[in-house]
Amino acid sequence: MMKTVATVILVVLQWAFTLGRVRWCTISDLELRKCNDMANAFSQAGIQPALSCIAGMSSIDCIEKIAAKEADAVTLNGGSVYEAGKRYNLKPVVGEKYDEEPGLSYYGVAVIRKSNNNFNFINLKGKKSCHTGLGRTVGWNVPMGYLISSGKMSVMGCDVLKGASDFFAASCVPGANVDGYPPSLCQLCIGDESGNNKCTKNAEERYFNYSGAFRCLAEGAGDVAFVKHTTVLENTNGANSDQWAKNLLSQDFQLLCPNGLRAEIGDYRRCNLAKVPSQAIVIRPDANGEDIFKMLNDGQMKFGRDGSTHFKMFDSSAYSSKDLLFKDTTTALIKIEKQTYEAWLGNDYLNALSALDCSPGRVPEYLRWCVLSTQELWKCADMATNFSRKSLTPKIQCVSGSSTTDCLQKIKNKEADAITLDGGFIYKAGKMEGLVPAAAEAYSDTNAGSSYFAVAVVKRSAHDSFTFNDLKGRKSCHTGYGRTAGWNIPISILIEKGLIRATSCDLAKAAGEFFSASCVPGANKPGFPARLCELCVGDNTGAGKCESSSVERYYSYSGAFRCLAEDKGEVAFVKHSTVLDNTDGKNTEAWAAGLKSTDFQLLCPNGARAEVTNYATCNLAQVPAHTVMVHPDTSIYAIYGLLDKAQLFFANDSNLGEFRMFDSSKYEASDLIFKDSTLHIVSVEEKKTYEAWLGQGYMSSLERLECAGIAVSSVPVIIVAALSFLLL
Repeated sequence: MMKTVATVILVVLQWAFTLGRVRWCTISDLELRKCNDMANAFSQAGIQPALSCIAGMSSIDCIEKIAAKEADAVTLNGGSVYEAGKRYNLKPVVGEKYDEEPGLSYYGVAVIRKSNNNFNFINLKGKKSCHTGLGRTVGWNVPMGYLISSGKMSVMGCDVLKGASDFFAASCVPGANVDGYPPSLCQLCIGDESGNNKCTKNAEERYFNYSGAFRCLAEGAGDVAFVKHTTVLENTNGANSDQWAKNLLSQDFQLLCPNGLRAEIGDYRRCNLAKVPSQAIVIRPDANGEDIFKMLNDGQMKFGRDGSTHFKMFDSSAYSSKDLLFKDTTTALIKIEKQTYEAWLGNDYLNALSALDCSPGRVPEYLRWCVLSTQELWKCADMATNFSRKSLTPKIQCVSGSSTTDCLQKIKNKEADAITLDGGFIYKAGKMEGLVPAAAEAYSDTNAGSSYFAVAVVKRSAHDSFTFNDLKGRKSCHTGYGRTAGWNIPISILIEKGLIRATSCDLAKAAGEFFSASCVPGANKPGFPARLCELCVGDNTGAGKCESSSVERYYSYSGAFRCLAEDKGEVAFVKHSTVLDNTDGKNTEAWAAGLKSTDFQLLCPNGARAEVTNYATCNLAQVPAHTVMVHPDTSIYAIYGLLDKAQLFFANDSNLGEFRMFDSSKYEASDLIFKDSTLHIVSVEEKKTYEAWLGQGYMSSLERLECAGIAVSSVPVIIVAALSFLLL
C-alpha cells in the first residue's frame, strides 16, 4: 500500500514532463511564433514530451508563471537566472553552448592603455570611465557590481548612479541622459558626428556598445573601458576599418586585474571581473530536468545547427529577428549537472549581481541599531539626529536590548537590524543566529587595519616581575565574558599552554580556580564562580556590578585597563591600543589622569616582558576587528554605504560638529556603538560570512574552548557550561 502511494506521488510530481506537455513561456509575439513552429516540428518528429507555448509579457512574467505552475520552462540570461533562483527558487537545467567553453557567454574585462601606467584596480577611484551602456552586463552591471562587492566603491541607499558619479571623475554611460541622474555620467560622451544625441543608448552615440566604449578609451576620453574580452581584438590590428580604429594595435592595451596587477589582452581567462554565463533554461525545483533535456537534445539532433532546413532552433532570421528562444550563436544545448542558480552564475558574477540587488526589504527605510546601555542609547540618538541632518540613508532608529544575546535574537527575528560585535559574539551571531558581517572597524591605515592584537598588560614593577607563566593565583581584569581579547584568547592560550585544565569542561569554573579574583563583566550568571565578579565595581553608586555593559565601570577595554590601573587587578587582558588610548593625556577622565604608558608592560606568551609599543611581537594573538552584524536578508552594501558616507562627516578628525562616531567621552563611557580606537569603517570585502571574517586562526582558538577531548563531569550544569562562553 505504502509503495503504491509513493508511486502515485512520484507520478503527480513529474506529471508536467512525463505525461503532459512542457509549456514553454515566450516573451514576444515573434518568439511565440517561433515557439509554435518548434512545437509543430517536434510533434511531427515524434519528440516527447509534447511542447506547447504560452505567451508571457517579459522574463519576470514568465518566471512568475512558472512559479505559479502556469508554465514550465523559459530561457533566461544570467541576470534573470539570478532573479528566478533567488526570488522564486527555480533551477537551471539546460544551458547554451557557444564557441567558448560550455556555459560561458563571455568575460567582462577592464581595458586601459598600456602607456597609462599610473594606476591599477586598487586606485581606480578618481579616474575617467567608458561604459557600453547603462544596465548593460559587462559595461555596467559587472564593473559596478564588482566595485561594490569588493568594497572599493560604497553606495548609499542603493543609489548606484550616485555611487558611480562619486567614484569616477567623469564617465560616458550611454543611457544615463535622464533628468535627475548625475551629469558626470554623460560628461565624456560625444553623440553623433554633429554632436547631437549625446549619451543616448543607441548607435547615434559614438561611444555606445562594446566598440564605442573601447573607442572612448582609444581616443583618450576615458582612462578605462569596461567591455567583453573580444572587444579589443575586434577593433585593433586592422580588424576594424573605421577611421578611428585603423591604426590601433592590440599590444598598446592591457587588462586591469582585480588583484591589482595588469595582464596582456590575451590573458582574459585569468584577468577578468567576471565570467558571464550563457543563457539557461529554468524550471521549478520539483520538476524533472532530465525530461526537458531529453526533449531539447532530441530536438537539436534534428533541428540544430546541422539539422533540418525546415525549422532551425538556433536561427531566427526566418522571423526577421534574432535570438528568439535561444541565441542564434548557440552551437549546442548542454545538460547542467549542478542545478542551482549560484553554481551556474559562478562566484564573481553572482557577487556582482548580489551587490546590485535593490529588491524590497534588502535596503530598509530605517536601520534599527540595537544598544546595550543608557549611554549607548544616548549616543545612538545623537547619531540618528546627526545622520538625518546630512540626509544619510537608511535613517537610524535605536532599539534597546537587555544583553548582546537579546540583541542577536532581535536581529534574527527582524525586530532590530544591526549591532557591532567583537569576535566571540561574531561567532555566536553567525553560527547560532545566521547573521552576517556588513562593515568592519579599522584601527590603522595598514593592510592589517581590520584586525588587532590581544595582549596581557601589567604594571611595571622592580620587585614583582612575574611572567605569563606565573599568572596562577593572580588577580585578573577582563573586557567581558565571551569577549575576544578579554576572555576567548587568554583562556584559549592558558589552556593551550596547559596552565588551565578544565577537567570538568567548565571553563568559568576553571578560570575561577586559576585566578584568585577577577572582574569578568557578564559572568554574573547562575552557577558561575563568584570570584569572576569579585573585582567588579558597577556604576558610581555600586549598582550594576559585573553587568556586561558600560554600567560596569570595569567593562570593555578601557574598563579592564582601569581595573588594573586602580590596582584592583594585576593583569588586564585588552587590545594592543588600550594602554596608549588611556595614558599620556589621551584620556582626560579622573581615573586616567597622570597615567603614563611607560608605567605598563606586556606579558609575552614565551615568558618575557615587553614595552607596550612592542605589541606586534609580544601578543597573545592577532584577531579580527569588530564588525557590524546584520540579518542575511539585509543588504550589507547599503549598511557599508551608509557608514562610509557618514564617516566623511563624523569621523574623529572631522570638525563639522560635536558628534563623533568613534568617540564616547561625551557620554562618560567608552566604546559605545563603535570602539573609540576606530579610525574608520571599512568594507568586509570578500569575507562575507562569519567564518571567513574570523579566519582559521581565531576559529581554531574557539575550537580549543569547546573542550574537545576533555573528560566531561557528570554534573548536569557543567555539560551546559561547556560552550557557555559562546551561547550565553
